[in-house]
Amino acid sequence: MDFGKYLCRTLRWRLCYKLPSQSILLLFFLSQIASGQIRYSIPEEMKKGSLIGNVALDLGIDMQRLRSGRARIVTGESIQYTELKTDKGILVVNERIDREQLCGELTPCSFSFDMILENPMELHPVKLMIQDQNDNPPQVLYPVQTGGSLVAEMVPRSADVGYLVTKVVAVDVDSGQNAWLSYKLQKATDRALFEVGLQNGEIRTIRQVTDKDAVKQRLTVIVEDNGQPSRSATVIVNVAVADSFPEVLSEFTDFTHDKEYNDNLTFYLVLALAVVSFLFITCLVVIISVKIYRWRQSRILYHSNLPVIPYYPPRYSDTLGTGTLQHVYNYEVCRTTDSRKSDCKFGRAVSQNVLIMDPSSTGTMQRIQNEKSILDEPDSPLEVS
Repeated sequence: MDFGKYLCRTLRWRLCYKLPSQSILLLFFLSQIASGQIRYSIPEEMKKGSLIGNVALDLGIDMQRLRSGRARIVTGESIQYTELKTDKGILVVNERIDREQLCGELTPCSFSFDMILENPMELHPVKLMIQDQNDNPPQVLYPVQTGGSLVAEMVPRSADVGYLVTKVVAVDVDSGQNAWLSYKLQKATDRALFEVGLQNGEIRTIRQVTDKDAVKQRLTVIVEDNGQPSRSATVIVNVAVADSFPEVLSEFTDFTHDKEYNDNLTFYLVLALAVVSFLFITCLVVIISVKIYRWRQSRILYHSNLPVIPYYPPRYSDTLGTGTLQHVYNYEVCRTTDSRKSDCKFGRAVSQNVLIMDPSSTGTMQRIQNEKSILDEPDSPLEVS
């Protein structure tokens, strides 16, 4: 294996993979004799662009030397947390640094990188210490807060003073005093029956359990860390004071869902009442509006002086003003040949000289009048002597 590549893997210099072996060996040699190592300590979660330190001043390097030597930072981390401003000679935060993400549970947390100058080549190691901040609240591991299902701890009625009911277990991913936890009893159904250990989170009885104690007991425990400002988490512990499981089951059937069920029922009842009221008012307004509109229309027609135009049904025709049947059913009265003899002359069929008011008809008034004039002549073969 190439010794230069081995040094790259060992020293975690990502840029040295592009250099020849001779240059890699030179860098390794310079790193062994490098002087002027500096160390900075900063808190985590600093904003991008925040000042870390003045490397030009701390290393005693001239600003002209930084620019001519093309000073740069070489690090083995995949994320470039810092940036060198060669025009000012300062080191600033380039990416937000999360101590828990960078080091996990390892303390103290730090990472190192090198500042390199060329012509002549110089190597200045820089170590950055990350101070923990109280940016994480405690996490409760037990009892598990399921939300839907009920978990209760049983305490027999024969329990003596100091009986261990359960233990609240919590952790804090911060380090140092920020991870020191304390436990306090915030609320309880009967505060004179239980207590919580300040440091260990143990819940114990502080008096003898009696038959008068309620079966259902609800404890609210708050877990706080020692950071500034302090962060906290809340856990609810259900305790059943009973000697048998059937007694617990009968008492705790609706323990979890009572308040939630009542809240949901109240909400749906109010919503249903609002919807029904809205629909009723809307229908009432519509009905009143229609009534008022019809009343106003009737008043307008009553006081109007306009003539009333009668309406005749289709195919209605009355040429003499007295007919009530359709025109196709009217009869024609014929003249007599001799008024003294009172002989009636029967004319042609009604359908031949009557204009039928039908949109589908193709006949014309002129054709009908012509036929009528021919038939009315004295020599007409239809007249009877």
